[in-house]
Amino acid sequence: MNFAAAAGTPTHTVIHTDSSGLNTADITIDSGGESLPAYFAAPAGKAGLPVILVVQEIFGVHEHIRDICRRLAHEGYLAIAPELYFRQGDASAYDDIQTLFSELVNHVPDAGVMADLDAAVAWAGANGGDTTRLGITGFCWGGRITWLYAAHSTQVRAGVAWYGRLQGPHDELKPHHPVDVAAQLRAPVLGLYGGQDTGIPLDAVQAMQSALKTGGPASQASEFVVYDDAPHAFLADYRPSYRAEAAHDGWQRMLAWFERFVNGQDAGREPS
Repeated sequence: MNFAAAAGTPTHTVIHTDSSGLNTADITIDSGGESLPAYFAAPAGKAGLPVILVVQEIFGVHEHIRDICRRLAHEGYLAIAPELYFRQGDASAYDDIQTLFSELVNHVPDAGVMADLDAAVAWAGANGGDTTRLGITGFCWGGRITWLYAAHSTQVRAGVAWYGRLQGPHDELKPHHPVDVAAQLRAPVLGLYGGQDTGIPLDAVQAMQSALKTGGPASQASEFVVYDDAPHAFLADYRPSYRAEAAHDGWQRMLAWFERFVNGQDAGREPS
């Protein structure tokens, strides 16, 4: 399904990043004996590249997520986006968001997602990536996963969570939410959120900020930027929710965060 069309037509030109100078491909990765589909983009002819995991929106690894991988590759990263619903189904086969949630997204276990992301890291390390320089970024559903992975992984150096849910009901598949693991982060996370996001109230952001203050160095080094006039999905240039000013500012902040903690002065050590 074309969810962009379902949501309305953007009033701007959708961003398309070309693949000139890049290696890009659809690949499969072994994850627990199963074939995990993924898309990757990286500068052509280079090895020892820093790695960024790109975690999908609820709609799967569609063209917007692939474009983000290419944008990051042009910045010098090996960017890889695994299809994290592949065991449950194909998000593109659904006609509406509520059915997508009820029949597919709500059946994806967090533990399986963490394992698949670990498998993507291992693939990157064997295919030109330097996994001692590892970051993660995610959007909406993937923003929540970014926080969780920063508490799970012993390798990740930094995360950037775009409007990811921070709180919610607990069940067997989702035993923890970001606010529950805020004090256990192993890497600092930059949270980029919209002040007009009707699904993530500002009191949830404030609760997360309070929880981060009780944790160790990575938790306390984490930061939030809230764009007062931006709604949910303000980076999604294929949707009417796109806000160019907030999207541009958030993108630059993300690159600076990765430069600091993945590549730069604070790479490979605990934040102070």
